[in-house]
This record gives sequence, structure tokens and C-alpha cells, in this order.
Amino acid sequence: MGDLWLGNIDEDTTDDEIREFLCKYGFPSFDSIKRVPGTGERPAAVVTFDSVEPHVLRRFQPRLHNMLWKDRKLVVQVMPERHEH
Repeated sequence: MGDLWLGNIDEDTTDDEIREFLCKYGFPSFDSIKRVPGTGERPAAVVTFDSVEPHVLRRFQPRLHNMLWKDRKLVVQVMPERHEH
């Protein structure tokens, strides 16, 4: 399981727009999404890929990090692995 942080996204961006954007740049379709409002200035989302390992996401991450999308410079990072028991 891998999680991808998408920071500084436009708060009006829909989940479907995020899915379409990621797929356009080679990412598989994510399994879940969690919105992170932050302070309101730089909303974010964490998208989870149930069957994709973090090392695979790291190969795709540079395609989007610092990209301008919807007049915002994205911050895209692979989240540290979670160890759930």
C-alpha cells in the first residue's frame, strides 16, 4: 500500500479531477482519498493505492512535484510507509 501527498491543490478540485490528472501522468487509479484542509491556504489530499508499493510511486512522483496545475504549484510526496497490525 502506498500513499501520495498532493499539496497546494485548489480546494474546488473534485476527486474525479484528481484521479484524471494522476492517470494522465501514468499513475494507476487510487483506491481512496482523504482531504487535508490545513490552514486553508494550501489544501491537500492524500491518495491511497492499495496494491501499489511506495517505491513504485516514487518513480512517478517527480512527474508532478512542482508542476503548475490550476494556477498552483503542486507539492507531491510519497508518504512514509504505514505499518498496521
